Amino acid sequence: MNRKNTTEFLGKLLISNKFSGPGKHWASEVSLDYGTINVRRVDFMQFEPENVVTISGLEKGIFTSYEVKSCRADYNSGFGKNFETEKNYFVMPMELYIEVRTEVPHDVGVMCPVPRSRDKFDEFKNPTPLDAEVHWELKVIKQARQKSRKRSMVELLFCMLRAGH
Repeated sequence: MNRKNTTEFLGKLLISNKFSGPGKHWASEVSLDYGTINVRRVDFMQFEPENVVTISGLEKGIFTSYEVKSCRADYNSGFGKNFETEKNYFVMPMELYIEVRTEVPHDVGVMCPVPRSRDKFDEFKNPTPLDAEVHWELKVIKQARQKSRKRSMVELLFCMLRAGH
């Protein structure tokens, strides 16, 4: 599978596994610092409020960013410089994770496609080719560590709104 197809596959899998269903608030290609020479873009951003019936429930919401990385060159090109949220994940093939696992920052998580009927540890030992005819799901291989956000909720929600889906 080439780089473009791998990126498309990972993006669609992320959408179907993490963002589908009611109450999911997300956007793709979210631009930060729009209109400046330092504009940055994150592939996907999600907002998860604690609840939607109280002001404090909304204000306690957590933002998560996802950067899709299809190959080593893609991984090296952006290296998570656009992560501005409490939780941050790379979404990548298992083969790439095996190659870069010691380079992933300690607070950044990793999600990889794994066949539904397979354990993620078995997949790590012997990765399934992405073009295999199996039912895939994204599994957290490395949990993201929550950190403090440096941007306001209003700013990030506006960036998501401006991006749309």
